[in-house]
Amino acid sequence: MNVWYEKHYSEKLGRDMECKVYGDGGVPVLFIPCQDGRFFDFENFRMADAWQPWIDAGKVQVFSVDILDGETLTSKDWDKDRRIARYEAWVSYIVEEFVPWMCYVNGSGKRPMVFGCSLGALHAANLYFRFPDVFGSVLALSGLYDLDYYFGGYRNELIYRNSPVHYLSGMPSDHPYIGKYNAGKMIFCVGQGDWEWETKEYTANLEGICRNKGIYAQFHYWGYDVKHDWDWWFKQVAVYLPQLLEE
Repeated sequence: MNVWYEKHYSEKLGRDMECKVYGDGGVPVLFIPCQDGRFFDFENFRMADAWQPWIDAGKVQVFSVDILDGETLTSKDWDKDRRIARYEAWVSYIVEEFVPWMCYVNGSGKRPMVFGCSLGALHAANLYFRFPDVFGSVLALSGLYDLDYYFGGYRNELIYRNSPVHYLSGMPSDHPYIGKYNAGKMIFCVGQGDWEWETKEYTANLEGICRNKGIYAQFHYWGYDVKHDWDWWFKQVAVYLPQLLEE
């Protein structure tokens, strides 16, 4: 597969941001690393190998982006208001700077898929649900979809705006976004083995909210041997990516 590195200055963040691109065409895919990860994790943790058949076939082009978890959701040094403001700036960087560049490079005219595992799944779900005009599908594996987990129950407007279980719960059942969600494709998956007990609970909570609001996302719960780990995420990608790519 064709792989290359890019670095661009972000006006939204006031710093350089790095990424890698895998492939030459097809559906553009935004990959978001796991907690405190980096853009090169897609390759270093062998997720690129799991996606390679679809990359080589020209069905997807993956853009692995950098995150700022250490300044935002997992920071131990910054106060909560500063952390969530920085997170909102990162979201703005993704939607207003990175995705337009990504779509220009890709050139297919297709709306991007957003994909993440663990904390990356929360980022992915949040981007899909907040920006249904931007993203056409989401694959979220083993995620926690509630910012209370990272802010200890502290809540302000920006935390609410970035916590899927909260803003979806508060969304009117006739909100126009619901039709937009349902025009796309949404798959959420979690195991029930080691280190998945919390993510299973949060995934089930999100499923209940979606069912109540008429959001037709798919939710899948794998077995009690399925751990919160890369090897299982590779297998889940092999099962669910073809479904998301179906016309």
